[in-house]
Amino acid sequence: MEEKLIPEAEKQQRVEELEGWKLTDNKFIVKRYRFEDFLSGIRFVNLVAEYSEEIQHHPFISIDYKVVTMKLTSWNAKGLTELDLACAEKYDILYSNIK
Repeated sequence: MEEKLIPEAEKQQRVEELEGWKLTDNKFIVKRYRFEDFLSGIRFVNLVAEYSEEIQHHPFISIDYKVVTMKLTSWNAKGLTELDLACAEKYDILYSNIK
C-alpha cells in the first residue's frame, strides 16, 4: 500500500468513515479497544504486532489493563496516509475476531 497523504479537505471525512477512530493533532488517528480481560487485550496486541511486521508499518500501542489504545500516522509521509486508514480497518477486523 502506498504512503500517499490524505488531502486536508478529505481527512476528517475519511476518518469519520472508520468506526470509533478519531483524528488528533491533524496527523494521527486514535482508537481505544476495550476487552473483557487483560489477556484478550494482549492477544489483540500480538496480532497487531504480527500484522505490522508483515507490512512494516507500526502503530503506537498503549496497554492499560483491559484497554488497548492504537495510534497511527506515517512518519515517512509526514502525516495521515491511505496505509494508516487500511491498518485501522485491519485492526478493527482483528478486534472483532477476539472480543
